[in-house]
Amino acid sequence: MRCAEVKRTTKETDITVKLTLDGSSTYDIKTGIGFLDHMLEQLTKHSGMDLAVTVKGDLHIDGHHTVEDCGIAIGSAFKQALGDKAGITRYAHAYLPMDETLSRAVLDISGRPFLVWNVRFSRDKLGDMDTELFQEWFRAFAFAAGLTLHMENIYGENNHHIAESLYKALALAIRSAVTIDPARAGEIPSTKGTL
Repeated sequence: MRCAEVKRTTKETDITVKLTLDGSSTYDIKTGIGFLDHMLEQLTKHSGMDLAVTVKGDLHIDGHHTVEDCGIAIGSAFKQALGDKAGITRYAHAYLPMDETLSRAVLDISGRPFLVWNVRFSRDKLGDMDTELFQEWFRAFAFAAGLTLHMENIYGENNHHIAESLYKALALAIRSAVTIDPARAGEIPSTKGTL
């Protein structure tokens, strides 16, 4: 089983994450930010992972620390669950339509973290979450997981649809990238011999 458990405790947040890559899309998400919970549920449902996240954060200040540290903890669990990455497909992309919106996620499980973010929101908040924090979550996740990640909203008007399409696109790309390629099972998908 490719699974991991991560506990991250700082003066700002206390987070526990349990993640199984080859799961059945079950989730138990409690971040204290309703909209973030909804997005992580979408990520889990469409990636095929199992994910449990419990966060106690300094939400009396704002959501920044909770969102960023949540991305770090989930990304760290994802990286641990991958192990040596032998046999994985490695590269993947996904387009996700949601009504009038189309978003794209392109990723490489490279060990070289990077985020390209081509997304604009026209509202400052969705529910109780600042829209500027979506970029923070994706960056934290990509860097902790060791992903080269390109996220783009190609077009769309409804801010809820834009955010949700990004998480669902990431989910589908993850699902493809972590799949074991039977033709290369046991091999590291790199000429370097390591990722």
